[in-house]
Amino acid sequence: MAGRRRPTIASVPGMEPFGRLLNVVDVEATCWTGRPPQGQIHEIIEIGLCVVDLDSRERVARHRILVRPERSRVSPFCTELTGLTQEEVDGGVPFEEACAILERGHHARSRPWASWGDYDRKQFERQCVEGVDYPFGARHTNAKAAFSLAFGLSRRLGMAGALEHAGLPLEGRHHSGEDDAWNIGALVLEMAARDAWPGP
Repeated sequence: MAGRRRPTIASVPGMEPFGRLLNVVDVEATCWTGRPPQGQIHEIIEIGLCVVDLDSRERVARHRILVRPERSRVSPFCTELTGLTQEEVDGGVPFEEACAILERGHHARSRPWASWGDYDRKQFERQCVEGVDYPFGARHTNAKAAFSLAFGLSRRLGMAGALEHAGLPLEGRHHSGEDDAWNIGALVLEMAARDAWPGP
C-alpha cells in the first residue's frame, strides 16, 4: 500500500538488529564421475558464504569454511572441478564444527538464507541426520527459482548461465564455494534492484 513503511528486521521481535542481512550459501562436496566408490558418500568439503545487505544493496562480507570429510575422499575429478585437494580438506574442520561456526559466527539460525537451487539445503539436511544440529533456520529462498520468476524464464538456469543472462561477470572460479556464493549474492542484488527478490 502506498505510504506504508515496510518494517525492518530491527523492528521485528526476535530478529537481529543488523539490517536486512541475508546469508547466501554455496557448498562443494566430494564427487566422482559416476557413483561413489564402495563405502563412500557425498560429503560437504567447502562452505562458501556471502553476506548480502538488502537495505544498502551490497555484498558486505565473504567467508570460506573448509570441511574435513569422514567417509569419502577427494577424487581427481573433484579436484579438477572444485580446485580442492585431499591435502587441503584434511586441514579443514569436522562437519559438526563447521555447522557450529555457521550458527555461532554467522547467525545462520536466525538470519534468512539463500542458495542456488535446493541441493545445498538438502545436502545439509542429509548430513545433519547423524546427530549434528542443523545450523539454519526455516527461512530459505531458492535463488534459482526466484531468478526464473524475476526474469520470466521458462526454465531454470545454472548460476553461470544466470550471470550471463543478467549481464553480470563471473568473478573468481566457478565451483569454488566462496566464489560461487559471492556471485549468487550479485544475482540476489540484481533481483532486489528489480524489486523481484521474494525473500523466504
